[in-house]
Amino acid sequence: MSELRPRLVDTHVPDRPRGVVLVLHGGAARRERTPVSAAQLSVLRMVPVAARVARTAPTLVVQRLLNTSRGWGSRPTPVDDVRWALAEVAERFGADLPVCLVGHSLGGRAALLAGSHPAVRTVVALAPWLYPSDGAADLSGRDVLFVHGDRDRIARPDIAVQVARQLAARARVAHVTVVGGTHSMLRHVATFDGLAADYAAASLLGTAGSGLVGRALAGERWLSTEQAPR
Repeated sequence: MSELRPRLVDTHVPDRPRGVVLVLHGGAARRERTPVSAAQLSVLRMVPVAARVARTAPTLVVQRLLNTSRGWGSRPTPVDDVRWALAEVAERFGADLPVCLVGHSLGGRAALLAGSHPAVRTVVALAPWLYPSDGAADLSGRDVLFVHGDRDRIARPDIAVQVARQLAARARVAHVTVVGGTHSMLRHVATFDGLAADYAAASLLGTAGSGLVGRALAGERWLSTEQAPR
């Protein structure tokens, strides 16, 4: 097998970008170290997320990261891949642009654990697959949004809530429960994608946001789609 490497895929690159959004996929590990395919479902799931961000905020660079290998069982880990991507972003667009990490499942975990990088201002974790110990991450000064379906049977919502509570001691954290949402996000795709895009845009561009995003950025921590149907 040839050497495995991470890859960045451009979704949108404006002439004068005001920030960068990196979109991170999930995907379970295989028995052997397996390369990430652009056609695997966990990767394809993030294509509409990236497209929604690009439509919402055309002044932001939007890129999708394809990890070195599937899952988290070997090195480099997805966190190492995110750090590589952040170095590539700094070299291509300059080190001063603020970055938002948007990740699903294991990509959500990678976003949270890599969020201490100096360039990262915002993290969006969509149905993140987490360990309780992940709440020890230092995201001081960052804006962090969790979006998790209450019917997720793969990534436990209660662990995400526990981690969100721990991170809230050092970061500006909000958690949105998507009523009826599952891990795939497909049944409520507009809600997951819309919250990710709106939060990334508002937090990076310094706008107030609206709806649940506006309430999250105004300081509300525990929100539900029952409070504001989308």
